[in-house]
Amino acid sequence: MSLFKARDWWSTILGEKEEFDQGCLCVADVDNSGQDKIIVGSYMGYLRIFNPHPVKPGDGGQPEDLLLEVQLREPILQVEVGKFVSGTEGLHLAVLHCRKLCVYAVSETLGNVEHGNQYQIKLMYEHNLQRAACNMTYGPFGGVKGRDLICIQSMDGMLMLFEQESYAFGRFLPGFLLPGPLTYSSRTDSFITVSSCRQVESYKYQVLAFATDADERQETEQAKLSSGKRLVVDWVLNLGEQALDICVVSFNQAVSSVFVLGERNFFCLKDNGQIRFMKKLDYSPSCFIPYCSVKEGTINTLIGTHSKMLNVYQDVTLKWATQLPHVPVAVKVANLQNLKGVIVTLSDTGHLQCSYLGTDPSLFQAPRVESRELNQEEFDAEMKELQKIIKEATKTQEPDSSETVVVSVFLKRNFSPSELEGNCVLSYGTPTGILKAAQCNFSLPLRLICFPAQPSKAANHKITIDTNKPPISFLTIFPDFVDPSEDDQANVLGFQFLTGSKATLLASKTSQRYRIQSDQLEDLWLITKELRLRLEEHFKKQNCKDFACTFSGSIPLQEYFELIDRHFELRLNEEKLQELLSQRAAQFRAIERRLLTRFKDKTPAPLQHLDTLLEGTFREVIALADAAGENQANLFQAFTKLKSATHLVIMLISLWQKLSTDQVAILEATFLPLAEDTKEMGWEETVDAAISYLLRTCLSKSSKEQALSLSSQLCMPKDTSRLKKNITLFCDRLAKGGRLSLSTDSATQQAAVCNCPYLEDFVQCHFFLKLFFFLTAETPFSVAANF
Repeated sequence: MSLFKARDWWSTILGEKEEFDQGCLCVADVDNSGQDKIIVGSYMGYLRIFNPHPVKPGDGGQPEDLLLEVQLREPILQVEVGKFVSGTEGLHLAVLHCRKLCVYAVSETLGNVEHGNQYQIKLMYEHNLQRAACNMTYGPFGGVKGRDLICIQSMDGMLMLFEQESYAFGRFLPGFLLPGPLTYSSRTDSFITVSSCRQVESYKYQVLAFATDADERQETEQAKLSSGKRLVVDWVLNLGEQALDICVVSFNQAVSSVFVLGERNFFCLKDNGQIRFMKKLDYSPSCFIPYCSVKEGTINTLIGTHSKMLNVYQDVTLKWATQLPHVPVAVKVANLQNLKGVIVTLSDTGHLQCSYLGTDPSLFQAPRVESRELNQEEFDAEMKELQKIIKEATKTQEPDSSETVVVSVFLKRNFSPSELEGNCVLSYGTPTGILKAAQCNFSLPLRLICFPAQPSKAANHKITIDTNKPPISFLTIFPDFVDPSEDDQANVLGFQFLTGSKATLLASKTSQRYRIQSDQLEDLWLITKELRLRLEEHFKKQNCKDFACTFSGSIPLQEYFELIDRHFELRLNEEKLQELLSQRAAQFRAIERRLLTRFKDKTPAPLQHLDTLLEGTFREVIALADAAGENQANLFQAFTKLKSATHLVIMLISLWQKLSTDQVAILEATFLPLAEDTKEMGWEETVDAAISYLLRTCLSKSSKEQALSLSSQLCMPKDTSRLKKNITLFCDRLAKGGRLSLSTDSATQQAAVCNCPYLEDFVQCHFFLKLFFFLTAETPFSVAANF
């Protein structure tokens, strides 16, 4: 930030909610009176001409400062003043619209009353443009004397040249993509622009004049070759960045130079495109203008920044920096009221200011404080009162208070989730400024993913859970799913998931058993889990500490293997589709290169059906991309179903073998190591490696198995036969008395455990890979966190 601010000489605000840009400001003697005027055009179509004459510096705009204000029908892109009318060397105003170029004469009419003189504009001529305009430049093109010609750059890269009242010709710039800043150098009779390739390009006017006419692009190739020469660039300089503005200056004491303002650098070029000097900027510039320097052989430059600064450079040396009240988008230097070197700036919101550079620092001076004698007793009493207030305020705002955060949960896809648990993390700051975090786990209600339905008598999959307590009525443990008036729901209950599938829960009347049945294996998981949790909660309220659930049936491995095969099949399909898509994409690019070569050839050859082949390949690429997207969605659904079935298998094994909490954690880390499939690591190979490690350590039958080494690299298997064999063997070893443990009595097993390439990471990662919910119904719920 500069110590000195720009001294406000005159300023005003233009209109309300109007927008302005780089080409909307011009300073010139537009009425041919011998004094500079300020011409401003806006995107709202307003044209204003000012002649500031404040009584004292810093005065705001007065009504008499505004000479002319008129609203045109179209947005104003740029305003320029030059010798644009034939038969006279007087200055006229050129206004560029999106589809029109208008040239006006500004004249003053002497007033007969005290209101003073009046200004008016008269349309001299206009040109309707066939293409949308971007910007324009003017000058004595071709070395003409006593008049200025206009060149307009369109949005599609065409240079349209006008010889005052008549249209001359149009030329397309080669390799055009996006329009850039444009200027004219009278010294070399060249147009200079910055292309979208981030390079400065110069085109001779004579080359433009004799090149192929842009209006003849629709003719045959032979006619195009005979209509003129090819447009060739005079010189090119690679900037490496986009340019904000470009300007050509030539003063008496300095040679002609081309100035280019980039996004991070400021360049000064010679007439032939060689760099005279450049300056790296440590700020983001917004506009610039070179002007005459008092030192011979140098040029001064004003550069406005987005940090509201105006920097003055003499070549590459920073001579002055001053603060502005706004971010300038355009800056000019004017001679107003016999005051030379007035800096005129315009913001994008219409803040127009005329300022000068001064050395009066705007420093804050604290007012004088009246001295008084200090009463120590009053001071101590006030201090104690303030400390008491601070203590009470801190006490009432501690982390011990409770806050309730309400969130909404939605069903993301058209299938049931694998878990209903969630984890909430909150970060907050204490009144003393200390940042803290609080975390809580919560479970979503089962009612969010299913609702009561008619029980089904038959089902494809059934499991039976044994307990050591008499069956509890469903009216007691499932009050949110039963109707108290329906007595038949005491021992049987039906559930229908939002996805359409159903599940049935039955309680035996003669034994201590519960049966869960469904047509889909994965749908048994959440109902079974919810039954176990509600039974444990019920007996906990009854102060019953010996309640236990067991499972004595057979683990549904064959049904589980079917889900594994379905998931693995989709993974194979994904690889095939990715390979086919890569091949078709390479084929498409090769055909595209051949076509471009044919089109660029001066003597074009037949396409030989390359266009038909390109279209066919494009359709194949789109079809393969759609198929890959559909397969990915199916793969995610299959993985979710596989996780639900895996949770069920883990629960059944733990109830079957009466595993401890630590053993269940090992089992979960073995079968659920991943939150989702990735290209680098899939579920099948990861689980197979974990189970293989357990079979060779804590579940091994001999020292020969312990000596077998495991591969340190995971790769996608060819099929699932090995995985299914290891899972079957894993269950068989548990049935024969094997126990899951990370520390065994065998020293060899301990060493193997310590050198495990997989399981240790699985156990650590398990607690971090607890899946966050992605689900369910459009019903809000509350989570209370103490922090």
